[in-house]
Amino acid sequence: MRGKCLIFSAPSGSGKSTIVNFLLQHPELKMSFSVSATSRAPRGQEKDGEAYFFLSADEFRRHIENGDFLEYEQVYEGVYYGTLKEQVEKLLEQGRNVVFDVDVVGGCNIKRHFGNKALSMFIQPPSLEVLEQRLRGRATDSEEMIAKRLAKARYELGFAPEFDLTIVNDRLDDACAEAYDAVNSFVNR
Repeated sequence: MRGKCLIFSAPSGSGKSTIVNFLLQHPELKMSFSVSATSRAPRGQEKDGEAYFFLSADEFRRHIENGDFLEYEQVYEGVYYGTLKEQVEKLLEQGRNVVFDVDVVGGCNIKRHFGNKALSMFIQPPSLEVLEQRLRGRATDSEEMIAKRLAKARYELGFAPEFDLTIVNDRLDDACAEAYDAVNSFVNR
């Protein structure tokens, strides 16, 4: 049986990656993570095909011209991120349910492509104030970066109605349980 698509989007600091990692620990959901492509250089111990598929900017642009991406974005001049159709199709054909951890625009584009074969979930913080506390609690960002993340979060929150389901991550355990129930129900339909 062909797999389905599970799309997760959220403002930075909402707990999306934590929820996705929780779900990936449940083998009965038959989930595989969609590895994105990027034109940026590997960082630290990142390996090609695991963290990302690392392409040169020229290779990335050739893939764009050939229509090889489900979605892509130029984040900075010459730095692209995107989802290769071929990688996703391989997993779906193997009966795997493919998980996408993407920005809101990418999430909307993937949902449009797959329609009812995809479940799109928006992970929302309880409030911008709580989100700011979480970002500060990480102690990884400068004041300038926190301000940028909060401004972007305001923009991204406007996309929540475009998603099939909004999960408010007030308590992580509850949000994980809600995501599990939604995914389990969707993949077993």
